[in-house]
Amino acid sequence: MTKHIFVTGGVVSSLGKGITAASIAFLLKRRGYRVKMQKLDPYLNVDPGTMSPYQHGEVYVTDDGAETDLDLGHYERFAEITCSRDSNYTTGKIYSSVIQREREGGYLGKTVQVIPHISDEIKKAISQLDGKDVDIAITEIGGTVGDIESLPFLEAIRQYRHQIGRENGLFMHLTLVPYIRAAGEMKTKPSQQSVGILQEIGIVPDILVCRCERPLSDEHKEKLSLFCNVKRELVIEEQDVKNSIYEVPIELAKQDIDKYILELFHMHVKDLKIDDWIQMVNTVVSPKSGEIEIAVVGKYISLRDAYKSIYEALTHGGIANDVRVHIRMIESEDIEKDGAEKYLSGVNGILVPGGFGDRGIPGKIDAIRYARENKIPFLGICLGMQCAVIEFTRNVLGHATANSSEFDPNTSHPVIALMEDQKKITAKGGTMRLGQYPCVIKDKTKAALAYGSLKINERHRHRYEFNPLFKAECEKHGMIFSGTCPDNNLTEIIELSGDHPWFVACQFHPEFKSRPLSAHPLFRDFIKAAAKKQA
Repeated sequence: MTKHIFVTGGVVSSLGKGITAASIAFLLKRRGYRVKMQKLDPYLNVDPGTMSPYQHGEVYVTDDGAETDLDLGHYERFAEITCSRDSNYTTGKIYSSVIQREREGGYLGKTVQVIPHISDEIKKAISQLDGKDVDIAITEIGGTVGDIESLPFLEAIRQYRHQIGRENGLFMHLTLVPYIRAAGEMKTKPSQQSVGILQEIGIVPDILVCRCERPLSDEHKEKLSLFCNVKRELVIEEQDVKNSIYEVPIELAKQDIDKYILELFHMHVKDLKIDDWIQMVNTVVSPKSGEIEIAVVGKYISLRDAYKSIYEALTHGGIANDVRVHIRMIESEDIEKDGAEKYLSGVNGILVPGGFGDRGIPGKIDAIRYARENKIPFLGICLGMQCAVIEFTRNVLGHATANSSEFDPNTSHPVIALMEDQKKITAKGGTMRLGQYPCVIKDKTKAALAYGSLKINERHRHRYEFNPLFKAECEKHGMIFSGTCPDNNLTEIIELSGDHPWFVACQFHPEFKSRPLSAHPLFRDFIKAAAKKQA
């Protein structure tokens, strides 16, 4: 039977449940077990696909086309697993399924209620992780214990553990032990109260993970053990790491949290093999080949989570090249006001990420022109590729009114246009070109050199594409169409010929497939080119 770990959080939000859960999954995998992960989110949206980045951060996309919570990015990067649409359920998704079944007469005239029908649907979602190929499933409950919207999920995991038995399920609670500077003390009371809320609904944590700024004393651990009814050795300290989030699994391993989990499940404790991960973290902390600075020009710069996977992929590219990557975060609207030179002077590379809407587009286009004309290594992603095409058509081909039909439906040169199969779609949620699609790469291009293969698969999230009516003219002036989808001849990758050191842009989102131990090829070679420019 698949064993289940349920991860909850208390006291405050943003404690890092996703990173903690992913770190534990990583350690269990490195002890030789097969692990799957899942996030249950209490909000009523069916998925985060229609939510503003200011509300939710980035939308992470899986191979099978699910728009999901950004914590799934942590799951894939840390735990070295591949998530799917079964890896993320929201209250909206749960309720939609129940209501649809009720409309179809699926409840045979019964009164449909939160208990048992909603809780049963949540349990059904959890059970999607069960299987002969899964030894341990980890389910993270979003939100904070005490939130009204989380109650059905907490009731569902209480029932689920009761049904599968204590030997097959355990509860892990992540909580905060704050340091009060005025008093010069760390306080355990908030954690005690958080556990108390769980106990009121019948959940007693088996493991207590304590986020803290400073080390917990033995007295703190004893108090937490006594008043939270958790064994002393299962009160785990999770102090803020100094250099990189990739240190978290190493620090947890020092406290044998994965060993205790396996013992609670009566599973064999195999050897832990993480030497390569330790070496990777050492490279992050002390790179041997210097430092570089990459400018990320976007429209959600004030919120770091909006480009979470971008920043992580840049770090991975630095690891692969043994350099430290500093990120200069630049609002594209600032470039519109003051010019590109003020904000981009001195950077070793420029990246323009994805996005939607016309706000900040002129600034992105100016940044791309600056990269092209000053021969600064450039990587454009999704909207970044579309802006690169617009910039090239305006300033190289001389079509001053060239634009995307998203921004100007009446443009005389719609070099970026709505995809044909999107023209009759009016609903917003889950209707874009989503998930993994194939791409064929042209030989002897920068993309081919990066991938080392002429056939790849990448994840997408877009409605607009390059307009093939302008392909011949762009090629004549030095644009290379180095990647194409064989299914519909859609342009996937563009490059510039000539003496530019590295100018590559792609319609897909390579950041979603980058990992600490295996940087995405485009990010790896982008950072390589940027480091070479520095040298």
